[in-house]
Amino acid sequence: MIDRQQASPRTSPQTPPRPSAQASLTQAPPPQGGAQLPVRPDAGRYLVLAAVFVCAACGLVYELELVALASYLIGDSVTQASVVLSVMVFAMGIGSLLAKRLRCRAAVGFGMLEAALALIGGCSAMVLYAAFAWIGESRLVLVGFSLAIGVLIGAEIPLLMSLIQRISRRDAEGTVADLFAADYVGALVGGLAFPFLLLPWLGQLTGALLTGAVNAVAGGALVLWLFRRDLTARSRALLLVVNAVVLAVLALATVLAGDFERAARRAVYGDHVRSAVHTDVQEVVLTGRRSGPPDLFLDGRLKVRGRDEHRYHEALVHPAMRGPHARVLILGGGDGLAAREALRCAGVRAVTVVELDAGVVRLARRDPGLAALNDHAYDDPRVRVVTADAFSWLRFAPRGAYDVIVSDLPDPGFTESTKLYSLEFYGLARRALAARGRLVVHAGPAIARPHTYWTVDATLRAAGLYPRAYRAGAAGGNEVPGHDPEGSRGPRAAPDGWGFLVAATDRPPRLGLDPARPPLRSMTADGLAEGARDVEATRPRGAPAPSTLVHPRYTD
Repeated sequence: MIDRQQASPRTSPQTPPRPSAQASLTQAPPPQGGAQLPVRPDAGRYLVLAAVFVCAACGLVYELELVALASYLIGDSVTQASVVLSVMVFAMGIGSLLAKRLRCRAAVGFGMLEAALALIGGCSAMVLYAAFAWIGESRLVLVGFSLAIGVLIGAEIPLLMSLIQRISRRDAEGTVADLFAADYVGALVGGLAFPFLLLPWLGQLTGALLTGAVNAVAGGALVLWLFRRDLTARSRALLLVVNAVVLAVLALATVLAGDFERAARRAVYGDHVRSAVHTDVQEVVLTGRRSGPPDLFLDGRLKVRGRDEHRYHEALVHPAMRGPHARVLILGGGDGLAAREALRCAGVRAVTVVELDAGVVRLARRDPGLAALNDHAYDDPRVRVVTADAFSWLRFAPRGAYDVIVSDLPDPGFTESTKLYSLEFYGLARRALAARGRLVVHAGPAIARPHTYWTVDATLRAAGLYPRAYRAGAAGGNEVPGHDPEGSRGPRAAPDGWGFLVAATDRPPRLGLDPARPPLRSMTADGLAEGARDVEATRPRGAPAPSTLVHPRYTD
């Protein structure tokens, strides 16, 4: 250990001894005379650590903002999180190497770096959303922002190490421990603030802009006040101007965020946006002219196309209603359209709708266009609504309580939905079915994505159910509702129609329609039989492995 009195040029006229190899790696060469601070060294050290804390919190918010927005815009949250995290960590290493060139001017370098990080990180969500809305492609923008933000974050710690070593009386090892402790605690606070404070209160765009402003103020204040005596007059003026411009840009973007979001929404959905709400779960948008049926978008992806949604919902519900159907459970389907079809069948005594997003149900009740489309299903006294996650709710559902279960859930190819197409989920559904009960599942297009479709079939069989395959809606080149794994702004064309599986608890159900069914607009018994033959022709020779919670297998 080097004696500090012996190593200080102020207390010894002799040449300081050569520092150890470890110290040379972690310690910037201090200028003659050390840093001239307006406060005591211990207070200065705590101020630097406070800046580390704030910068770490802001950095993690930028990271989470990119992951959340990319998952919303592009889909497949696992892939987007992997891309953002891996690119950002790689870029942090590059930033650490580049920071070595700035250690001789650590104060002004850190000030400029934080201003750049505040501007890029604060505007990242807005630029990413703009690329999605007006260009239709945001993957390259996502990678670019991940790279830029990672480089800037990676350069922070080396520069902060140089600054704190100029004022700290502690050894290098202790300084490293203090810096990383402040960094990790700040990351914890930022990670918790994003989902619980920023996202629900401010939204993605304003939350990122406010984070950028906090970042700029923290970095600028540290350099311009604590290390002001180390700056030349020109450097001080430059930092003041740069930080003022950054804060002005962020403030202007915050003021215009509402107008920007409305313009971007028109670019995505067209000019006829009837309603747009951010619920606790997702963004829900209704589009279309007031005189016609609405289209429903969830998180930017088409869920219901009003003019021909009956093709999908009739095919989903009515083949499962052949047999006992007094008690019907609908998983998902908050738009009320599956409930409408179930209520049209004679003999239905109770319909339970389990929907995660209460905002969708509220819109289906109150919006005149959507309520008319579902025939005011939620006004029927036989309908009961439960706001819950379908998987969690099924764990405590009564055994044998339902004759028919309709699974009107997002596409199995979407990452967040894989648990709702797992062996465990179907095992819970089977337990809730009565004797001779039936479960019907939308399994994606059988011809366009055969592996996904037949994996659902294999998973149902592994859960002890006996499925029958069929498809509908192929005529006219209908489009599949639900989430688009490719992340396009519109519906995904599926010329082979929608693929379904209806499964029973005791033996494969007899595929057909109830003779006492109400008049259907798009489905006939002959068409159903033909669709079943077409789907069976795509069955693979070897059955796919079932999908489980710990090993999802829905990939094409």
